[in-house]
Amino acid sequence: MIPLSVLDLSPIVEGGSAAAALANSADLARHCERLGYRRYWLAEHHNMPGIASAATSLVIGHVAAATSTIRVGAGGIMLPNHAPLVIAEQFGTLATLFPGRIDLGVGRAPGTDQRTAMALRRTLAGDPDRFPQDVLELISYFDDPKPDQAVRAVPGAGTHVPVWILGSSLYGAQLAAALGLPYAFASHFAPEQLEPAIAIYRARFRPSAHLEAPYVMLGLNVFAADTDAEAKRLFTSLQQAFINLRTGHPGPLPRPVDDIAPLTGDPRIAAMLESALSCSLVGGAETVAAGLAAFIDRHKPDEVMATAMIHDHAARKHAFGILARIGM
Repeated sequence: MIPLSVLDLSPIVEGGSAAAALANSADLARHCERLGYRRYWLAEHHNMPGIASAATSLVIGHVAAATSTIRVGAGGIMLPNHAPLVIAEQFGTLATLFPGRIDLGVGRAPGTDQRTAMALRRTLAGDPDRFPQDVLELISYFDDPKPDQAVRAVPGAGTHVPVWILGSSLYGAQLAAALGLPYAFASHFAPEQLEPAIAIYRARFRPSAHLEAPYVMLGLNVFAADTDAEAKRLFTSLQQAFINLRTGHPGPLPRPVDDIAPLTGDPRIAAMLESALSCSLVGGAETVAAGLAAFIDRHKPDEVMATAMIHDHAARKHAFGILARIGM
């Protein structure tokens, strides 16, 4: 058995609200803490009508305050949107309020479209090509302060918040390996380069003060229910959400439908869904157990981070309960 963790996009569902989404996130975190999950991560997305975690550090504080033992963190913060010092202060504050429980995963994508990125930064001066330097600067603010250090993160200095590199391509794998940091791959929505990325990371990893050996966490969509048929129905919410997003019509997480076929008649749509969501376990307990075992056997992750974009909150909690019984 390997550790299981949770990625929560704090979904705003059709017929719901951001307030309900944030309340559901706290409730799900408490539920997953009781079940024994290791981490509970939230992600930075902007201008997305179906995601309530844009102010990610605030939502992490909300979830951490609602729980007591589970690690809480970002999966992730899109670092080009921010000055490293600002993120160090935010997560240093979180680590001061919730010592020993805060993680920080960082990525180099904007987490939004270019127009929204401009609104976030006022300019596009935030350069993704500076990402490695920004990561090093960020980590330095978490280190023990030096006597001659002119700029410090207060709070933040000396908290040693663990920093992860997130990615869906070979770039993040190479950077995580070079810096000796743990690596989380977004296989739950961009699995195309999963195998070469983790192979490069493991082959090129350099031990560091942060990590002695490679550590890989992989994302996985999990739609577990009492029957295969019910799980397939729940999965249609995510399928619809991907269709809406990829066709330029993002919105709240749709209600499930009994038959997804009318929406996937276009071969291009069907191929997109098959590719993007290939790392998904959909079914009853036996089906999910077999799929999880096969996924772990093939990729040999050190940890799996499950996400479940399920419209009904009770059904989402039930899915994580089934996964916990299978995998822990």
